[in-house]
Amino acid sequence: MFGLGRRAETAGAPVAPPVLDLSGPTLRRAFEHLVKSAEPTGGIERYVMALTLKASLFEELLGKGRVGQLTETEFLDLAAFITPVRRKVGTYLGEAGFEALRMRLEALLAGWSDTGTADARLAQFTARFPQDKAHRWVRDLGAEVLHFIAPDRYPLMCRWIWDAKVKTGVLREIWFAEDVATATIEVADDALAFRTLASELEEFLTSEGVFRDLPFYSDLLMAHVYADYINDRGGSLMRAEFATAADPMLHTRRMLGLDAVDTETGRTRLKLIDGTAHVLGTPKAIPRQETH
Repeated sequence: MFGLGRRAETAGAPVAPPVLDLSGPTLRRAFEHLVKSAEPTGGIERYVMALTLKASLFEELLGKGRVGQLTETEFLDLAAFITPVRRKVGTYLGEAGFEALRMRLEALLAGWSDTGTADARLAQFTARFPQDKAHRWVRDLGAEVLHFIAPDRYPLMCRWIWDAKVKTGVLREIWFAEDVATATIEVADDALAFRTLASELEEFLTSEGVFRDLPFYSDLLMAHVYADYINDRGGSLMRAEFATAADPMLHTRRMLGLDAVDTETGRTRLKLIDGTAHVLGTPKAIPRQETH
């Protein structure tokens, strides 16, 4: 069945990719529910277009060496579309400033065309921040930057897709097992594993009649799977963060940052250190925390 559960193949790879035991029926149910859920708000194609526009914004501001001229306001515009980042980065920038972060992004994207160095660059990027719970968003920032500047080269590698340290994420929800909650999944969360997952999902989507924009269809499918996890099995703190609503696509949009902007006011969900909302495209001075 479209290669799910068999060893993936990557030409010339020095290390064999992991075998992913994915559940075809689970994926099919999730995709059917995604298509049905998206219909009242314009259909799944509308969400694919939104992700295409997000990628265009990232490419415009970060691609082709543009990261060297990235302004703080432009970065905040991008960060507003990354859910884990927008909740933390305003405070971080208010305390630490922007230039060091910009330089770290520049290093992350140096040699971006060589996907073989993705793990090393992402590890170096995260290592330059404090290694604590308050800075877990850094990994997601790096992962989204790589993916959305080059969706065909880099799969989405966020923690909510798979976090090998705590063994949670989309991968567990689509794993083939009688009891997924207790299944042992010995898969790393490195670039090879994410590429293998992306390849399996794109093969599945092709079998379902999807032939264009496969990276973004995969993003949506994974986000919808995790949204279902939040709705059905998430803990009380997670439910509080993703408050239940009648809109079945609410959490799917939120996982991918597509709920970033109030289209009437331009205000985003990104909060600055003073508690005010960042307004898209507004060169507002970022309040700095005084040091003594």
